[in-house]
Amino acid sequence: MNQPVPVRVKVLDAWDEIALEVQPTDSIAHVKREALQRARVHRSADSYELKFNGGIVNESDTLAEAGIGANAALIVLPRRRQPVR
Repeated sequence: MNQPVPVRVKVLDAWDEIALEVQPTDSIAHVKREALQRARVHRSADSYELKFNGGIVNESDTLAEAGIGANAALIVLPRRRQPVR
């Protein structure tokens, strides 16, 4: 039986941290879409990537496959960041 896993997702575009409870069998893509929706970001989820411990996570992996456990800190940021001028 799967137990919900609490994770914290920082959505860079909204400068907001979203607390989610997800299943270990949920895909990374699902977690990313859920965080963007709760942060009220209206751009396509495909234009964002999710990072864990500084590295991009494969979106087809589940949280368990990616080694993401309870209370993990994740970040969602645009794939192509705009340079600061």
